Amino acid sequence: MLHLSTAPTRFIGCDVGKTSIVIFDSCTGETRSVPNRKPDLARMARALDGSCLVVCEATGGYETKLLAAMLAAGVPSHRADARKVKAFIRSFGTLGKSDAIDAQALARYGTERHATLTRWVAPDPVREELQALVLARVDMVRLRQAHRNRLAAPGSKVVAATLKAILREVEKQIRALEARIATCLRQHPALARDQAALLTMHGIGAVTSAALLALMPELGTISGAQAAALAGVAPHPHESGQRVGYRKTRGGRPDVKRTLFMAALVASQGKGALAETYKSLVARGKKPIVAITAIMRKLIVIANAKLRDARIAQTIQVS
Repeated sequence: MLHLSTAPTRFIGCDVGKTSIVIFDSCTGETRSVPNRKPDLARMARALDGSCLVVCEATGGYETKLLAAMLAAGVPSHRADARKVKAFIRSFGTLGKSDAIDAQALARYGTERHATLTRWVAPDPVREELQALVLARVDMVRLRQAHRNRLAAPGSKVVAATLKAILREVEKQIRALEARIATCLRQHPALARDQAALLTMHGIGAVTSAALLALMPELGTISGAQAAALAGVAPHPHESGQRVGYRKTRGGRPDVKRTLFMAALVASQGKGALAETYKSLVARGKKPIVAITAIMRKLIVIANAKLRDARIAQTIQVS
């Protein structure tokens, strides 16, 4: 995503639903609804121009047709973080909740914050497929664990047989997804290069490296502090006056955080520098979970630096 190069003068807030989109126009003050279908969204996009900024929220994929229509028409758009927009609405003391209220709030969000918002750009199809595959695998692994837990006390032979049959199919699908993920990475030179760089780190294997590349495509292009914040492993201060509270990690991307947790467990039990860091932290009185969190942060910071260096080296070789 790129930052807006020119300041927009017209802001379109879009509250996206499965079948329709409620739209608020900051210039006319009008609220209307259009079907969430490609032809209707294309007509809407043709009526706009580069002076507009269309703002919507991430809604589980229902916003993709809207963003694609704006991109095709050359109309700048921004997909906002739903949590930030929710906090923005609450800051005005608004208690009501409706599609029209949300659409108007999104337009106002764009009006006040357009200088810091980023323009939506077409995602790399291969990276998009990789993300879909990785997330599907995450769902399958959760399903496998849920059925394993249920199988521990099925309550009936029929139920046990059913659970075993389901588990066999789930295992088959997980293996198929992993094979497709590996193929996807091999066929994309940049992803293959990045994975090779990540695999040099202790604690990061094929599954973890694929997950990081899919769920944090920003890695290698941002600072270490930004990477830690996106992963949800950056400690945030909790201070007021003379009081210095306990610094905690929060926010970030949950799936990335879970991936790093498992990688940190492996790294902390090895013989490398991260294992020594973990042991040192525990020896100094840190709780094990705090020490693991510190290792998680080090992992993502190192991963970010390795990808940055790998891309710089590639650029030097090409030039």
